[in-house]
Amino acid sequence: MNETRFPLALRDIRRTFVQGDRRLDVLRGITLELRPGEIVALVGQSGSGKSTLLHIAGLLERADGGEVMVDGKPAGTASDRERTVMRRQFLGFVYQYHHLLPEFSAIENVMLPQMLQGRSRGDARRRAAELLAMVQLQDRAEHRPGRLSGGEQQRVAIARAVANAPRMLLADEPTGNLDSTTSEAVFRQLLGLVRDTGMAALVATHNPELAARMDRTVTLKDGVLTG
Repeated sequence: MNETRFPLALRDIRRTFVQGDRRLDVLRGITLELRPGEIVALVGQSGSGKSTLLHIAGLLERADGGEVMVDGKPAGTASDRERTVMRRQFLGFVYQYHHLLPEFSAIENVMLPQMLQGRSRGDARRRAAELLAMVQLQDRAEHRPGRLSGGEQQRVAIARAVANAPRMLLADEPTGNLDSTTSEAVFRQLLGLVRDTGMAALVATHNPELAARMDRTVTLKDGVLTG
């Protein structure tokens, strides 16, 4: 099948950490493909390597072997500058902790990644306003993170992650720091954005109920991906 059909394709990804005289094979030949509009749950025990896999898929860390294809383009041999450009053009990230910039308002936090890509301030503001409305935060747009609830902050982070219309969204425990009611609201917004935009999403989660609502689940155990 043509690689260009996949926003993200991982081919035989391997990653080993060395601690003294000990070798830890965290990822042992991971292969995974995500299709447009597909949301996939990544599950596994703490320490199983989920974050490492997401970092490699998101071009934040290099694998020891294998290839990462982003929008059909190989990233393994790309320079650090080329990988940075690929991240900005094709990838969005959501973490357990929102990492919003506290000195900026919600709408400014969503504007910033767009302006880094060269969009004018006016266009970035219009796009940010649309995204905040999609996550039902239009009335909180001018509030700084300190005046938002945890769930509201995470919804701003989701809007920021998709501001540049990425082909692929990577989320590392995006609801892990929230209570069950807030977690449900945030996940519903995340799912809606994936469906509405047609991007693919890989979501690491410990919540089996949320995982069951995604299109499919893959499990990372002993360095191997199943499912």
